Amino acid sequence: MDTTHELPERFRASGSTCGIKDSGQPDLALFISETPAAAAGVFTTNRVVGAPVDVSRNRVPAESVRAVVINSGNANACTGEDGQQAALTMTAGVASALNCDPEQVLVCSTGIIGVPLPLDVITAGLPKAVVSSQKNGSGFRDAAVAMMTTDTFPKLASSDVVTVTGKIRVSGAGKGAAMIAPNMATMLAVIMTDASLNSAQCDAILRFAVDRSFNCISVDGHMSTSDTVLLLANGASGFPVNTDADETAIRGAVTKVCQELATDIIRDAEGSEHFITVDVFGFDTRQTAFQIAKEVAESALVKTAITGNDPNWGRITSAAGYAGVEFDPNHLSLTINGTSVYRFGNPVPFDASALSQKMQQKDVHLLLELSGGPRFGNHSVRFWTSDLTQDYVRLNSEYTT
Repeated sequence: MDTTHELPERFRASGSTCGIKDSGQPDLALFISETPAAAAGVFTTNRVVGAPVDVSRNRVPAESVRAVVINSGNANACTGEDGQQAALTMTAGVASALNCDPEQVLVCSTGIIGVPLPLDVITAGLPKAVVSSQKNGSGFRDAAVAMMTTDTFPKLASSDVVTVTGKIRVSGAGKGAAMIAPNMATMLAVIMTDASLNSAQCDAILRFAVDRSFNCISVDGHMSTSDTVLLLANGASGFPVNTDADETAIRGAVTKVCQELATDIIRDAEGSEHFITVDVFGFDTRQTAFQIAKEVAESALVKTAITGNDPNWGRITSAAGYAGVEFDPNHLSLTINGTSVYRFGNPVPFDASALSQKMQQKDVHLLLELSGGPRFGNHSVRFWTSDLTQDYVRLNSEYTT
């Protein structure tokens, strides 16, 4: 992992231990903008959501956000009115320390569902979190560590944009390793930039980036109650975004950061042995290509075949076939790690043993291409997933016991 990532101008961060986790590991993360920041968020579409999702969703888009506070080890979900009050108390505690309005603070929680939040230890830890916040990469990394639950490494990413007026930085931290399924972000992430953007620009940029990153990953098809991605832009670089080209460049940097965090989640998927990239080309709309990619990526039979390094390509083509897209299989082709196994609706002779050997490497690439017929076009989607191993089953069967 790269520990050299730095925060954008006039952002600070901290990660500390307040006592939520029995392990004694860090469990309270804080991201602070020293000046009011425009902000937007994208949240889980699950009808059952954590109290922090309700609170933060009601506060963005906004033009003057000052901080994001995140606790790990407890999701504060399915906790009723007490959970709502706990989330509000967390934001009020940070606001008091920063001398700002509680509405300017956003909140996230991640961990076990249905357990009351130990609010006393959190409120006691909030002043320490504010005081210990740092502008450097160390504080940034500490915050990423404090967000972790079953993650095995902190997830950080940065990208710089050089415009005609000067350099702008985009940096982000994320967490996630299981309960990962697309349809708005499948984990937690905070993206920060010193670009000068308003909340409408933040919202449009974030949704574009999420659709091409967090919405294109899946570990187990299980959508969380707490999924949140936030973008804060405080303008502290001092360089205005004057042109469409500048805004497009910033959008590209935000997308790059989101994709790096999203793929790190797949590389850290619980019990996984393979990192799987599914490319789908040649469809009439991005949505139809997405439907195909999602079904292939979430197929338990596809995932277990890859666990066993088994080039059982019929599982892949059949998953594409039940995705609800009316295409002609006679125009469909499939390659696995560069080996053609199915072309224009016909099996292709290949060395199964040799391909199995190639599939033993960490990265596996599935390429599905449509070359004609109904739904043929020039749209494509890239989707990332992991395989399904015995360790995944063991880890998730023992999670609360």
